[in-house]
Amino acid sequence: MQAVLPKALNLTQVCEATGFSKTKVYREIKSGNLPARKAGKRTLVLVEDLRAYLDNLPHAFEAAA
Repeated sequence: MQAVLPKALNLTQVCEATGFSKTKVYREIKSGNLPARKAGKRTLVLVEDLRAYLDNLPHAFEAAA
């Protein structure tokens, strides 16, 4: 039996998945770097958007330069 993966994560789940603080996640959403959606009062991040965001982060050696 195959596990069902979620299509979207709430902000707590985003923090758990990335190790980022909620402040960092909110900052990235506000800056437009991390797309987010609203469902009522809930803020959700699509898994595909989170993967794209993480894929576009600079490599460690690039960030240090």
